[in-house]
Amino acid sequence: MKQFLLAFILIIPFVGLAQDEPGEETPKDGWNKAGNIALLFSQAAFNDEWTGGGTSNYAANLTLAYDANYRKGKVAWDNRIMADYGITKTRDQEFTRKTSDRLELNSVIGRQIGDSNWFYSFFGNFRTQFTSGYEYGEDLNGNEIRMETTKFFSPAYLMAGPGFLWKKSDNLKVNISPATAKLIFVDSEFTDVGPDPMAIAAFNEAGGYFGVEANESSRFEFGAALGAYAKFDVMANVSIENILNLYSNYLEDPQNVDIDYTLNLVMAINKWLTANATFQAIYDDNAVAAFQIRETLGIGITYGL
Repeated sequence: MKQFLLAFILIIPFVGLAQDEPGEETPKDGWNKAGNIALLFSQAAFNDEWTGGGTSNYAANLTLAYDANYRKGKVAWDNRIMADYGITKTRDQEFTRKTSDRLELNSVIGRQIGDSNWFYSFFGNFRTQFTSGYEYGEDLNGNEIRMETTKFFSPAYLMAGPGFLWKKSDNLKVNISPATAKLIFVDSEFTDVGPDPMAIAAFNEAGGYFGVEANESSRFEFGAALGAYAKFDVMANVSIENILNLYSNYLEDPQNVDIDYTLNLVMAINKWLTANATFQAIYDDNAVAAFQIRETLGIGITYGL
């Protein structure tokens, strides 16, 4: 229930923006494309004689966001790709570690209902990661070791379904799909526990691997999905982007709403330099029965596409 209440609270800012957003002209037919690539980098170094404390380290984060939206008469087709990959390394760690890793593709096609802001719609969403993820520990000699827990396409999520799109502009829209099919794909090496019934039962009772049961490589769900997007300027050269995705599985624990909320704050210094802050919160009880939180802050190079 607390996830449902939090999801409701997160929707409120989008409703407020819908009321405050000034009216816009009817969009012109054709493609409207825009995006940017940003590289954030930080580094600190200390020699052996430095007495103030500290560990040499570096961190880098590369992000891509690109929109390709099409309009022809009453038909609107919105597409967005988001890619995010970051690493960090400190001198006393054996391995470089990821700080972010995400590849997401979104597509919504709709036909306008009369002269309103509502459209009949059909959406698709695909989400995965680029490289393997690890859990870290130490061996008996104190050396750092790691165990692979995820990899490209493991897990991968595919969702699609019909619904209704409310679109006031490319920067303010909400898609509601009450009949959404969801597939979760994983590599079978993470679910292979053999034929032992007790091992299978224990694996499944523990929640499986991202919800996928023992000796399987996919999971099917059917539920309701909501996707909301709002971007606005708070002052000159400062913009805030809000991305919210909610999903409830009708077939199992529908009260446990999956939440994926991202806030991006971009402060343009000049044509090439920006300060970027990102906050992301994810709740998915198939992965972890708790909130996953990610924050990044840095100054980097941005190139508009």
